[in-house]
Amino acid sequence: MFKYETHVHTSEASACASATGAAQAMFYKSRGYAGIIVTDHFFNGNSAIPREYTWEEKVECFARGYENAKKKGNEIGLDVYFGWEYSYKGADFLTYGLSKEWLKENPIVMDLDVNSYCDFIRDNGGIIIHAHPFREASYIPMIHLLPRKCDGVEIVNSNRTEFENKMAAMYCESYDLLPFAGSDNHSANQDKLNGVSFEKRIESAGEFVNLVKNKKYRLF
Repeated sequence: MFKYETHVHTSEASACASATGAAQAMFYKSRGYAGIIVTDHFFNGNSAIPREYTWEEKVECFARGYENAKKKGNEIGLDVYFGWEYSYKGADFLTYGLSKEWLKENPIVMDLDVNSYCDFIRDNGGIIIHAHPFREASYIPMIHLLPRKCDGVEIVNSNRTEFENKMAAMYCESYDLLPFAGSDNHSANQDKLNGVSFEKRIESAGEFVNLVKNKKYRLF
């Protein structure tokens, strides 16, 4: 099986991350992963991107962590794909399958309400995974669930409690959504790691989406 990290942050774009994209690539290669999907915090989350930039400038800066990871990945034999973690009042939605170029062409994503955002992503060939849906923190006033707008749920997150992950699994099963796992790694020295695995190496972001939609993957 080929292991892939589905939830990882870089210091180039996520204000809370301490590891660069290149460092994350080397870390996951050393842990036997076939690839990673860089999911930095989007502009409505804990982003390190200056708000005064133009849309194109924002996207260019946002993609630097991914691009640095991709460059290093090409050197060491690690697949690296582009994604992001969209936020809404403490709820976070991992977005997969769309490119930096697509993002540049669609600044409308920041003008949409969260329900319309999810619809727009899915209509354009992406998928939405609700990350750590039952995360509790002082800055989260209310848990928001959107079972009809998501493809799946992160039921195993390395940085959440057993209770939070258990609740996520119950939620996922109740709505017959796709179960997902990710490490939510910000530091490139995390001991507990998770992700998904496939029987073959992934060749594109589109193939990743198709295999996930068809349930041809496993959690680990």
